[in-house]
Amino acid sequence: MDTTTAVIGAAAVLAAAALTVAVVLLVRLVRTRRVLREAGLPTGPGWVFWGAVIYVVLPADLLPDPVYLDDIGVLLLALRTLRAARC
Repeated sequence: MDTTTAVIGAAAVLAAAALTVAVVLLVRLVRTRRVLREAGLPTGPGWVFWGAVIYVVLPADLLPDPVYLDDIGVLLLALRTLRAARC
């Protein structure tokens, strides 16, 4: 196996791991909002939730799509905002 194949393989594994983290955070964001709404607690501004979901789904990003760090950051900020609204 040459070095080019190894580098491409490692990049693919890292991209898959970042995508997995982004999907897990998106699911957590949706579940958190649903639980807060069912409990009758405030969920913060609705634009934060929908803005985060749209940002993750749309292909236009700050960083190219194989790098999901910006998506993960947006989702973490949205989760933080939802959790801060419940306190």
